[in-house]
Amino acid sequence: MDPKLFTPGPLTTSRTVKEAMLRDLGSRESEFIEIVAEVRSELLKLAGANPAAETHDCVIIQGSGTFGIESLISSAVPADGHILVLNNGVYGTRIETIAKIYGIPVTPLRTALDIPPTAEAVSQVLSADRSITHVAAVHCETTSGILNPVEEIGAAVRAAGRTYLIDAMSSFGGIPLTFEGSDADAIVSSSNKCIEGVPGFSFVLAKHDFLLDCAGSARTLSLDLHAQWAGLEKNGQFRFTPPTHVILAFAQALRELSAEGGVASRTKRYAENQRRIVEGMRALRFRTVLDREVQSPIITSFHQPNDPNYDFETFHDALARRGSAIYPGKLADIDAFRIGSVGQIHSADVDALLSAVAEAIEELGITV
Repeated sequence: MDPKLFTPGPLTTSRTVKEAMLRDLGSRESEFIEIVAEVRSELLKLAGANPAAETHDCVIIQGSGTFGIESLISSAVPADGHILVLNNGVYGTRIETIAKIYGIPVTPLRTALDIPPTAEAVSQVLSADRSITHVAAVHCETTSGILNPVEEIGAAVRAAGRTYLIDAMSSFGGIPLTFEGSDADAIVSSSNKCIEGVPGFSFVLAKHDFLLDCAGSARTLSLDLHAQWAGLEKNGQFRFTPPTHVILAFAQALRELSAEGGVASRTKRYAENQRRIVEGMRALRFRTVLDREVQSPIITSFHQPNDPNYDFETFHDALARRGSAIYPGKLADIDAFRIGSVGQIHSADVDALLSAVAEAIEELGITV
């Protein structure tokens, strides 16, 4: 058996999601086209949009979540655009990098990894610089596990009359997020996160008018958001080869999300996983990096033990031998590792992880 993945994604999926990939279905077959339409419709519903109203739409982009972010930034910000990027981690920095590569003017609003940006600070920047046309925020910054207040920020962006883009890669489907609640023009996520599919595509959920405005702004061929949307709308087909098996698995994952009780029920399970993990790790004397008030239920960063016997790879391997896999840290100035709460993880799996941690630190002679 593979270890349970206590990671932010790829993550442990159900057997039935895996089994959904045991088919070879042509991308131009009517059944596959119908499944793509079902996936697009269900994703819009998760974001609180009515597919029949045609006010919002879903565009599937082949590739990882970063492909979706790059498609959005390179297609949505026009030649005379200017983007404000809220940055308190690696994924905010990645948005900055993408924009700079395409020659898009960027203003960063940076905060420490444990401090979320505020709506007040966003309002001040937008008031001071009228050239800013777009604002980008990361909902759950998996660098640390912090949950940023995208709803409050959205209200500030809307009041200033700017376009609002949300990177919900690690949160969508696991934490409630809607167009109405966030005032977002576009929301991006991917197949292998909280909806519990497998890696292979990302998706952009966006207002219909926003997608129309993207026409002619793309700086690439394959990541042209408007062209991808227009192709799907024309005949339900992709411009280039889609990951058929991944989409079949994702359709099954969406059905299983619904059967679990939707996003609210999944949030509850993830939050309970996270609570049990934190309590158990604290009992073993590990400290969390973030305060509870800003901690997401998706992934938790823990300080590494200040002990010469501790080495992350050795610690990781000791856990993996016992059936649990954790994530290294991505914090610039803090030595940490991360434990995810998402995927097909339940209370018995958390208990097994905590037992594995206790056994590993004893085996390796680590003082926490």
